[in-house]
Amino acid sequence: MAKPADTRTAGRKPVAKATRSAAETEKIRAALAARRDELNAEYDQTLSEITELQRDRLTDSAGDDQADTGTKTFEREQEISLANSIKERITQVERALERLDEGGYGWCERCGNPIPVERLAAFPSATLCVSCKQLEERR
Repeated sequence: MAKPADTRTAGRKPVAKATRSAAETEKIRAALAARRDELNAEYDQTLSEITELQRDRLTDSAGDDQADTGTKTFEREQEISLANSIKERITQVERALERLDEGGYGWCERCGNPIPVERLAAFPSATLCVSCKQLEERR
C-alpha cells in the first residue's frame, strides 16, 4: 500500500537555495539579536510593571465590590496577555536566529520557496512566504 503524500511537501518544486555572503548573514544576525534584546528589555519592563501593579492592587483592595474585583481581574489578565505576546515574539526571533544558523532562514518552511526580502524586512522572523501565510490565515 502506498504511503499518503505529505501535504506540506506535496507539489513542492525543488528550489536551489542561494547562499548569502558572510557579511549579509552577520548583518541579519545583528539585526535579529538587536530585536531580541529590545524585546527582552520590553518583557522585563512589563513584568516589573505587572509586579508593581499587583502590589498596589493588594494594598488597595479594601472595600472593593464585585465590579471592582472584576475590573482588576480583567486588567491583570490583559497585562499578562501582553507579557505572553512579547514572550512569543522573543521565541519567534530566537527561532529565526536558529534558522539562520541552520541555513534555512529566508526560505518558506512549507513550500521551500524563498521568502521575499520585503516580507523579511517587515517581519524578520517570518517562516512562511506570503502565499503560504495567506493559506494559513484562511483556515
